[in-house]
Amino acid sequence: MSSIAEKLQRKAPKMVSSKQVRLKLVYLDFWSVLKLSFLTSLCFGIVQFVGSVLIWLVLYSTKVFNQVDTLLRDVLNDNTFSVTTQFSLGQVALFAIIVAVLNIIIGTALGAVFAVLYNFAARLTSGLLVGFQNS
Repeated sequence: MSSIAEKLQRKAPKMVSSKQVRLKLVYLDFWSVLKLSFLTSLCFGIVQFVGSVLIWLVLYSTKVFNQVDTLLRDVLNDNTFSVTTQFSLGQVALFAIIVAVLNIIIGTALGAVFAVLYNFAARLTSGLLVGFQNS
């Protein structure tokens, strides 16, 4: 009776064109993680600002705000109410900038906290085993 391992040993070895490397990630450099999280948060902040302005411009150009104005005028019985005066492009852009700056600060802080927590956990668990393959 032969086992599966013996059958696998009898087979001819195949040519492996790729090389595998296994490494343990035992430390994250704090400043590198901080810089990377800042730049990532900055990119997301720029995307958030541009997206907010573009959404406002699309809603304004497609006259969605006019339809919302007529609906709210009927519901509120107020003929002077206008969405575009309450939420102008400048107000939307300013709010988007404020939220983007807060997200940049929070994202950078979370990246720093992650680096500290990972370094602490890596000391206890001897790191994370990562495999790389050259194909």
